[in-house]
Amino acid sequence: MYRGLLRLFAVFLLTGSFVSTATWAETGAQLFTGTLGKSSIVLEINPRTGEGRYFYKKYRKDLPLDGALDGETLVLEEGSRIDDSRPTLRLRPTTDGWYGEWTSTAGKSLQIKLQPAVIPDVADDALPFFTTLHDKYPYEYLRLQGVTLKKGNIDTFMGYTLQWWSEPKTGTSLFEVVSGYSLEERRRINQQLMARLWSEVLSSYGCSGSYAQSSQPLWMSSTVMSVLISSDYFCGGAYPDQSQDALNFDTKTGRLLTLDDVLWVGQGKPLHFQREGDFGGEASGSSDSWSNYRSEELAPWLVAQLLKLYSSEMTVTPEGENDCNYDESYPWQFPGWHFTELGLKLEPSFPHVAAVCGFVDWSVLPYTIVKQHPGGVALQLP
Repeated sequence: MYRGLLRLFAVFLLTGSFVSTATWAETGAQLFTGTLGKSSIVLEINPRTGEGRYFYKKYRKDLPLDGALDGETLVLEEGSRIDDSRPTLRLRPTTDGWYGEWTSTAGKSLQIKLQPAVIPDVADDALPFFTTLHDKYPYEYLRLQGVTLKKGNIDTFMGYTLQWWSEPKTGTSLFEVVSGYSLEERRRINQQLMARLWSEVLSSYGCSGSYAQSSQPLWMSSTVMSVLISSDYFCGGAYPDQSQDALNFDTKTGRLLTLDDVLWVGQGKPLHFQREGDFGGEASGSSDSWSNYRSEELAPWLVAQLLKLYSSEMTVTPEGENDCNYDESYPWQFPGWHFTELGLKLEPSFPHVAAVCGFVDWSVLPYTIVKQHPGGVALQLP
């Protein structure tokens, strides 16, 4: 199957029909635009796996595809593999794209015409986030064409003025800081905040099920800042899921901080490792060294500190069948965290089946301890 797919796609590669920003070298995915019936669509297909996705420009919501080659025809099924019956796309190669038909489960057929995508240039005043999308994720860049944010309320939090923004169709929202920091500080912070808002918009559209997001400021000072991004989603799989992700800023530089930038209990120079983001955030540092440090040094140290501070909470077994084992190392290897008035609030990390254990209100590591073990970034802590 894969050889046949590669052979067909090689025709387009050799004739130069593919858009220059397509990610052939990195993922093998290729990008097309066209029509399904009278509706405009954007379709991405991976020749190595026979898998892809597409969205109607009117709705922007992902529809997953998987398939195989039947002679010279690429046959793709739309939707979840667990569905008993699915719509089918039958595509045949042309000199400049694909041609075929989409057939519903009821037997209705609509014509499909696809051409290699042409990616519009990035506006001069656009966020750097959009340049990254244009160059690395053109499918997502096309998804956001024509999408605009709606200005919302103005709030004040800890003496700082916040302008809220939302994307109406997805309901995702986040704020910009409009006063309280210097103009340059606000520019850097707001670039990060708006990039995260647009990432949440894409995550919502890319989810084949439900996706609900909210955000709130947690702490703001002249030197550091924390913002909580919460999401509840069901995008396939056995269970719905949720996440709480804090963005922690060095407000002087606008840089997003890792826990190791603030707290370091290891030997030698603090490591800086940042996981790759969904859209644009590239991993940095050595993941092996970082993982070893987190499991062998940081987690045992945190357990020892928290046992001294919160002995009863660390050893209690909650009602029901879940034994959270807060006094073991594994929940503290990759904790969530954010700034508070009194210290770093640490959130233990658990698998989905024990997610209830992750919601605790007591696990604050005082700044008096944190300051004895400074991380890789010089910060003035609260």
